[in-house]
Amino acid sequence: MSVLSFLDPAVHLAHAAVAALATVVPTSVAIVLFTLAVRAALHPLARSAARAERARLRLAPRVAQLRERHAKDPGRLNRELLALHRAEGVGPFAGLLPALLQAPFFSVMYRLFTTAPGHLLDATLAGVPLTAHPAAAHAPAQFAVFAALEAALLALACSNVRRARKAAAANAPAGALRWLAFGTPLFALLLPLAGGLHLLTSTAWTAAERWYLHRPAAHGAVPQAVGQAAR
Repeated sequence: MSVLSFLDPAVHLAHAAVAALATVVPTSVAIVLFTLAVRAALHPLARSAARAERARLRLAPRVAQLRERHAKDPGRLNRELLALHRAEGVGPFAGLLPALLQAPFFSVMYRLFTTAPGHLLDATLAGVPLTAHPAAAHAPAQFAVFAALEAALLALACSNVRRARKAAAANAPAGALRWLAFGTPLFALLLPLAGGLHLLTSTAWTAAERWYLHRPAAHGAVPQAVGQAAR
């Protein structure tokens, strides 16, 4: 059984939920509401990943010291790192599991809003069919809708890059990875309007969620302590 066929039951359940919402509100609004509901359901996984990230930041200075001290003895370094993570109750791959668990949900939502069964995507947004692609936007109204969508995604990408720069200044590794944020608006150019609308909603949720989970009040003086230890 392929992965796609394995996800079919979940896709049909998601289709039924969005279709039910679409009987009360416009289909485009139903897509937004359903996306928000799924992201809210996944929020506990995001909180777990955020806790793991803060733990890595807290341990970063000590990890750097161990790497410097045992640079010529990889075996000793691995043992010391393992002991440190165990003592602090942090797994070396903490935060990876929440990300892996979220992947099937995102796959289901992507399939739903790009190849939805039935007539779910026959609706329009501002006169533009939800199945329309940016490359086929020739009329001014269609171009305006896709331009607004792309502008919103680019604004979120710029915000993510600025936040990544601040994190790098606070000794949080970012590097070239922060520029991956611009992959989202590029990817949206390949999606129909329904998929782009879902992507915009999910990206906005992610930005707000990361701000909320990584705000200073969420973890006390950890960033300050990390910065002082780094100096």
